[in-house]
Amino acid sequence: MYQQRLTFECFDNTTIDSAQHAIMDVLDALRYNGQILGREFPCSLENGSFSCHVVTPEHDALHSHFYSPQVSHAMAKLSEANILRPKIKELGRELFSDECESGDDAQAMILYTSFIHSCSPLRSMERFLPIPLYRIPSVANGDQRQIIKWQEDWSACDQLQMNGSILETQSVEQMSEPGTRLFQRGWDLSRRISYVSNKPTYLYLYRVGGTSLDEERSRRCPICGGNWQLEAPLHELFDFRCDHCRVVSNISWDFK
Repeated sequence: MYQQRLTFECFDNTTIDSAQHAIMDVLDALRYNGQILGREFPCSLENGSFSCHVVTPEHDALHSHFYSPQVSHAMAKLSEANILRPKIKELGRELFSDECESGDDAQAMILYTSFIHSCSPLRSMERFLPIPLYRIPSVANGDQRQIIKWQEDWSACDQLQMNGSILETQSVEQMSEPGTRLFQRGWDLSRRISYVSNKPTYLYLYRVGGTSLDEERSRRCPICGGNWQLEAPLHELFDFRCDHCRVVSNISWDFK
């Protein structure tokens, strides 16, 4: 991933309020298209221009040919606040982030995230590297907002269960039970991604608890009841994969 600076210059008088709203609309649109990552973007006023620091999946992630209709609209509206389209300067590789891949060669993909990840929740089955969301066609309404919102909800549940102080049981249930709203949203998104990308896309089903390692190894797919145990763990993480239901899971973390 890469750190980049976006510089928004004024071509006429403007106000801080107008500039803030116009720039935030651009950043939100870029975020919901997967072109910038995270939720906090340090911005400052420097010598009459506005400077924002962002992290992108690839060095060319901010190129206009990746724009969603929402990004194009937000960029066009900058002129109403007397602001030019941003100049982009690449600052260098982001040292503590995952490497990405385009996904062009991926035979299948996995929808997976956790509370420590801010990268794309879509990963290749083969290399398990994040695939930027702008690399696949939109799943709804022109951008990838629904995938980002699902990722935020999953990460929030993961954070709550890791903290172990409030709503731990409910959070684990949402991540690990097929009947929950969080799972159903993810499963629907994975099927939409499969359709628009023409690549099988699997959903990660979290697993913790259980009574014994032997019982864990004998688990069946919780959706179809089929045998889904892999001969060897995939990426040292997934012990189960159901190709019929397109879900992957792990032996309970209590016995890993």
